[in-house]
Amino acid sequence: MLVSNLINTPQSPRQRAWLRFRRNRLGFFSMCLFVLIFLLSLFAELLSNDKPLMARYQGHWYVPIVQSLPETTFGGDFATPTDFLDPFIQKQFAQSGNWALYPPNPYHHSTLNYFAKEPNPAPPSPDNWLGTDDRGRDVVARLLYGFRISVLFALALTIFGTVLGVLTGALQGFFGGKTDLAMQRFIEIWSAMPELYLLIIFSAVFDPSISLLLVLLGLFGWMGLSDYVRAEFLRNRQLDYVRAARALGLSNRQIIWRHVLPNSLTPVVTFLPFRMSAAILALTSLDFLGLGVPPGTPSLGELLAQGKNNIDAWWISLSTFAVLVVTLMLLTFMGDGLRDALDPRKAQP
Repeated sequence: MLVSNLINTPQSPRQRAWLRFRRNRLGFFSMCLFVLIFLLSLFAELLSNDKPLMARYQGHWYVPIVQSLPETTFGGDFATPTDFLDPFIQKQFAQSGNWALYPPNPYHHSTLNYFAKEPNPAPPSPDNWLGTDDRGRDVVARLLYGFRISVLFALALTIFGTVLGVLTGALQGFFGGKTDLAMQRFIEIWSAMPELYLLIIFSAVFDPSISLLLVLLGLFGWMGLSDYVRAEFLRNRQLDYVRAARALGLSNRQIIWRHVLPNSLTPVVTFLPFRMSAAILALTSLDFLGLGVPPGTPSLGELLAQGKNNIDAWWISLSTFAVLVVTLMLLTFMGDGLRDALDPRKAQP
């Protein structure tokens, strides 16, 4: 039995950390649920769209979701793009031999529901599960596409900030001395810059875009992680394996990349979910203030602003707040699970 346990016990620290993370049910379940929701949002066009996935009309097959088809194709009078929510078009597909396969939610994030039975913003109904906003756009579609943009933006900002933070922290911690002193003074000056004022200024000078936000927020979002990486490098560069690598003639780049960096990534991995949460909150806050993504882009912050401006339309703010809270809770539980799994004091799986 003892021999069997020794054989089955993984010897790799990564395997032991993964087993500890798997045993944290809340963190592991949160990761699985978040990944599942994110993967579904990547296929938002197949889940929420005002164009059918596939259609058959008078013996001909069409794929409207990737085709631009004029109304005359389906018996209409005009050569304009087909509105597949038009009762006339739907009546055409209802005829014998004709059919159209619509997505589960037949609305795109930009679709205006001209055929709503109540004035906008309309409350939840069988047609619009979470109602419409003040322009008649489906809230479910706006939430789905807005969630995807928020997570993709958070991933990009996290990667950008992590690369900068690890690079600057590694240089400070490994070389120390004047390099560390000069970069610390630069970080102190740079962190004193008024980030919000700069965002307001650049938003007034340039057209609002996600790339502009990514660059501006990324230039300020790396400093916190840099301090942790710097501390890890300052500690690890004094250990015996680094001295042995120097004695063997390895260059500084080889020592950093092969030896010190892999042993200094624990705070980086631990803080990734929390950095994503901060990025989602930053984008939502800027969108709420009108300083975020371009107008018309689906955004959680823009929906919250609509909820503030339309107090009676409780479904807008409530559903958006629920999506935001659930997303941040899942990321927080993931971060807690990673922190416990990578805790060096928990050496046994």
